[in-house]
Amino acid sequence: MPIISSMDREEIDEMIPSRRLSVLVRAVDHIGEEREVQTTPLGREVLEMHKSSLAKAALRSRQSSLSKRRRMMKTAIRSAIALAGALLVVSGVPIRAQSSVEDRSPDATRPSPSQDFYCGARKLGTWFYCDKPKPRPNPNAPPPPSTAASERLAAIAKELDELKARAILEPSEVNVTAYIRFQREQLDRASMFSDVWQRSMWQNPELDYTLQRPVSTLAKRAWIDNRKAEQEQALRNLSKRYGIFYFYAQSCGACEIFAPILKSLSMNSGFNVVAVSMDGGPNREFPNYVVDVGQHAKMGLTTKATPTLVLYDTVTRRPIPIGTGILSADEITERIFMLTSTKVGSDF
Repeated sequence: MPIISSMDREEIDEMIPSRRLSVLVRAVDHIGEEREVQTTPLGREVLEMHKSSLAKAALRSRQSSLSKRRRMMKTAIRSAIALAGALLVVSGVPIRAQSSVEDRSPDATRPSPSQDFYCGARKLGTWFYCDKPKPRPNPNAPPPPSTAASERLAAIAKELDELKARAILEPSEVNVTAYIRFQREQLDRASMFSDVWQRSMWQNPELDYTLQRPVSTLAKRAWIDNRKAEQEQALRNLSKRYGIFYFYAQSCGACEIFAPILKSLSMNSGFNVVAVSMDGGPNREFPNYVVDVGQHAKMGLTTKATPTLVLYDTVTRRPIPIGTGILSADEITERIFMLTSTKVGSDF
């Protein structure tokens, strides 16, 4: 009894294709040979479905074979590329180099159709040089110009003035805070400079000017005492070689005050003082005065101001003006010592 007789045609059509084919094939087995099967509609349908199934199986087999061949080709390509890269590394040729955006021209940044395929879709930029090589740095190239320190300092001062003006003219919390913050930064920078300055002075005593002219109370007192002793010793020796010309006038009130100071100095230091009257009048402190008969001009003086002191070197016959006006004994001593016993610039 054929299996198809127990089923209706509609019931067979409602089956899923695989189940339907199985049923129909079993029906063919009951029907007989292929030539007998082709004589019935149901048999012909079974043969068509059977042939279709064979075609699909062949197609799947071909697709599987193609996929396997493609995988083998990809593996071979990767192996060849890896080997080529290894050879390039060994030979010292750079494999990949990147160039900055600034160094790329507009034409260089526009990819060609082949670059779209290799660099975009397949992402093979490393091997196909999608990125332009970066130029090697030139060791002989001059360094990039840097901003001068004076320009930077001027820019800081300008910005500070601008923030200050803005904070005064527009005293909002933001403006005032910005000015205070920037000012504090500059104060910190100045404090750092002062600290480094002081440490440098401690570690490099040849740069410390206070060793020549102390500023502390104790050191300054000791320096003054030592300086005074040197001056007194120098004046005692200088009085043997130098003399003092004192130009005065009887009508000069300052000369009346200054004459006793000069008299006391000459007695203590031993300097010989020659008083020269510019108007012919006498002098109570120096009764052995002389009247000017050209001495003033010979000393190189160009002004008639009195009182005036001139130190005269009896060895070289060279006049050395000391000063004009009322001077204290310490000032006269200091000036004579500096003009005769120190080099210019060595005492400052």
